Amino acid sequence: MHVRRVELADFRSYERVAVDLDPGVSVLVGQNGMGKTNLIEALGYVATLDSHRVATDAPLVRAGAASAIIRCAVVHDGRELLVELEIVPGKANRARLNRSPVRRPREVLGALRMVLFAPEDLELVRGDPATRRRYLDDLLVARQPRFAGVRADYDRVIKQRNALLRTAYLTRKVGGNRGQDLSTLAVWDQHLAHHGAELLAGRLELVAALGPHLTKAYDAVAAGRASAAITYASSLGDILAPDRPALQAALLAALEEKRAAETERGVTLVGPHRDDLTLALGDLPAKGYASHGESWSFALALRLAAYDLLRADGIEPVLVLDDVFAELDAGRRDRLAALVADAGQLLVTCAVPEDVPATLRGTRFDVTTGAVTRAA
Repeated sequence: MHVRRVELADFRSYERVAVDLDPGVSVLVGQNGMGKTNLIEALGYVATLDSHRVATDAPLVRAGAASAIIRCAVVHDGRELLVELEIVPGKANRARLNRSPVRRPREVLGALRMVLFAPEDLELVRGDPATRRRYLDDLLVARQPRFAGVRADYDRVIKQRNALLRTAYLTRKVGGNRGQDLSTLAVWDQHLAHHGAELLAGRLELVAALGPHLTKAYDAVAAGRASAAITYASSLGDILAPDRPALQAALLAALEEKRAAETERGVTLVGPHRDDLTLALGDLPAKGYASHGESWSFALALRLAAYDLLRADGIEPVLVLDDVFAELDAGRRDRLAALVADAGQLLVTCAVPEDVPATLRGTRFDVTTGAVTRAA
């Protein structure tokens, strides 16, 4: 799989730009603030329908414009797909696949599979659980795009259930009838257990498959200085198997157990939205114990493990290293270069070309304000 061409209109700093890319290594060179990461962000949006930098779509649209357009031509097994996305803040985004409209933007997921490593990924180790949940779910969708629908259904249930609990909480605060407000809670419990069990089973299967790749990747990046491992931490407690009926029953039981606490606080306290991914170096949790270099190595290993897992599934994703080499010492740079040198398509961004190991200095693109030019 590789991106053959990407076109942007009114996306971030670009009024209009078109870049033709080749398989192999492409290096985007430019000073900070010139738009290198904006281009990468647009490709990431095609792959995940989300930005790795901001939580909402509004900042993606160029100041003064009503909407932004991303067009991306992706070649896979000799077949080309054209994905077109229109980002409209405050309204529903629109998508087209091979120039035909699709009912929902998520129907284009899977057209581009991409693994992106960026400085923000340090939050995978040091940040809050939501960052790690997103890492898992994005990879889950990259492997099996149907999980985009599972995520959407689960998120809808949590939103509706939280709204019901919140209304009951506020009603109780003013002395109203809480029971009447919670009359439909049992229905939402069933929906949560159904969609939550499916999402939870998918995550458990993913973590089991990902673990060996992570251990191997960390060992390669850190030169065998420690052993890295991941485990899934569920709000249900210890879980051993991704058995969907058993998980559904466990969720229903946990919801019943937490009913009083949920109504007291006005929020759903059980489910995959409360879970975390535990990262460990040897016998210690990485969060709070890993050094800066170890944290970088762990974050990088998580992305490389995702890349290796997709390749093991028969998928050749596009690999992107966004301003990564400037953050690494010489030893880690060289080891990383050796690990990714055989990528089908590798996109590297940097401010200083010399930061990129010589083995990865492929086709060069110079990025200036609003323009991307292939070097001679």
